[in-house]
Amino acid sequence: MTAADRLQPVLTVGQIAEQSSALEESVAPAVESGQGGFFAKFAVLKGAQRELWLTFLIKLLIILAYSVTNWTLILWLKSDLGFNDQHAFVLVAWVWALAMTVFTLLAGSLTDAFGLRRTFLLGVFVCLVARAVMAFTTIRWLALAGGLLPLAIGEALGTPVLIAAARRYSTTRQRSISFSLIYSIMNVGFLIAAGIFDYVRQTLGEYGHLNFLGLEITTYRTLFLVSLGFELLLLPAIYFLRRGAEATDQGVSFSAEPVKYATGAFWERALLTARDTARDTVRLFRRLLGQSGFYRLLAFLLLIGFLKLIVMLMYYVFPTFGIRELGNGAPIGHLLGINYLLIIFLAPTIGALTQQFSAYRMVIVGGAICTASVFVMALPTAWFQASANGVIGQWLGHSCLGLKGSIHPYYIMTALCMVLYSVGEAFYAPRVYEYAAAIAPKGQEASYGALSYIPFLIGKLLVGTGGWLLATFCPEHGPRHSGTMWLIFALAASVAPIGLLLLRRYIRVPEAGRQDFV
Repeated sequence: MTAADRLQPVLTVGQIAEQSSALEESVAPAVESGQGGFFAKFAVLKGAQRELWLTFLIKLLIILAYSVTNWTLILWLKSDLGFNDQHAFVLVAWVWALAMTVFTLLAGSLTDAFGLRRTFLLGVFVCLVARAVMAFTTIRWLALAGGLLPLAIGEALGTPVLIAAARRYSTTRQRSISFSLIYSIMNVGFLIAAGIFDYVRQTLGEYGHLNFLGLEITTYRTLFLVSLGFELLLLPAIYFLRRGAEATDQGVSFSAEPVKYATGAFWERALLTARDTARDTVRLFRRLLGQSGFYRLLAFLLLIGFLKLIVMLMYYVFPTFGIRELGNGAPIGHLLGINYLLIIFLAPTIGALTQQFSAYRMVIVGGAICTASVFVMALPTAWFQASANGVIGQWLGHSCLGLKGSIHPYYIMTALCMVLYSVGEAFYAPRVYEYAAAIAPKGQEASYGALSYIPFLIGKLLVGTGGWLLATFCPEHGPRHSGTMWLIFALAASVAPIGLLLLRRYIRVPEAGRQDFV
């Protein structure tokens, strides 16, 4: 996922509605009261409850564990479990990622049933078991059934709960800056995880081993062990969350966590809340199907799914491509880290400079820039050989990445791709959710906003073909034509900006408070 996208949770309709109104209350005053300077905006956190600071810490640890694992999955399936490119991508993109999406949709219901703190702990314990299994076993069925699938459940449980925690533990004045800090912390987490991903691979060797308590653990399972360590650190952080604590404008208050079904067996309560959520979802879609704006938003989000393909490429295609083209131990994490570093500064800057333009217009502009970034990877490497041999290549390769010897043109191309993509992401990613809210009928902002996860589903389905493309154009052995693979991905991503531009008369709806029209 990209920086802006990773903040988007999938919640129950009630949770989304509550957070939408909360964000409106907190963001509007922050925008209107521009006086006081930049640093003064952070002063509202003075006196924040410890639960809010713990939420920031929990977010960092969750991102560290998730990122290290996500970059490793494809490599682990192929190297440690013996799957080929095609089967590894099917398992990750079409089974694991989609399973996590489904379980995330149900996670809000579990939070209603068991309370925020209990759901947090449940998710952590599931992830601990799953990561331990993945780190210590090479038995296929056990690694998949006892590791990969439960991990999808555990990761899903943390997504909506964390956002709900930021809402619960911040006051009205603190809410806007709290969500902004979570966004920044998230990027810091990805940046640190990228360094860890490279460090372990370069220290042990791409296919090396770690002697741990008498066991020989491969490099990729060692990375799972590192993520397990971050998961363990979550336990004391969650333990110090006080039961029933909630920040209010009058101070901290304590009350029993709202539980929809307080009595009965664990699974009985889970089934009852899941049933209620399913009914609410059916009612929601029945209402939406009768509105023309719903179909326009759906078309808009389906096109955005082709941009989300690029996010999935970074996670699942680029690590394998980088190792095969640049060699074992290639600093893949550092290259991807360019995006995480830049977006911290670009997202708020570009957002501030483009406030007067419509979200739809900015999505087209940003989507075009993002697509152009993938086309860079499809260009002939010979075009960048001079830059790789020159001052830029020496600075990037030797000074920044610590490489020795000649610099492969793909280092220059990837760095340029990441810079361009970061600019495009800053333009389009935050505005997707703004557009969904802007075109929603009054009182239905939450319902429309809940649909904004559709692009991720499309992106995951599209990247599932990456295994076949890697095997065909960037195989482990034999001649490679990686440029052709990237060209196919770039053409697929092009569907988004081109479709949004050509179909704008049919799918665009005037946005509240916006005058410009593409």
